[in-house]
Amino acid sequence: MKKNMGGLDRIIRIIIAAIIGFLYYNGTITGTLGYVLLALGGVFLLTSLVSSCPLYSLVGLNTCKAK
Repeated sequence: MKKNMGGLDRIIRIIIAAIIGFLYYNGTITGTLGYVLLALGGVFLLTSLVSSCPLYSLVGLNTCKAK
């Protein structure tokens, strides 16, 4: 899988995933919205760990610095 995410993009996604996780386990977000946001946070975390976002590939976006 080709890397298409830059460092800043990865950091922002990890921070958002951490905030969503904290809010869910703190009880601030609950119910269906909580589950949807938790799944989104998991996707953000997974894509930032592998440095590749399938949606970026579909739209032709690349935030990774050129080598």
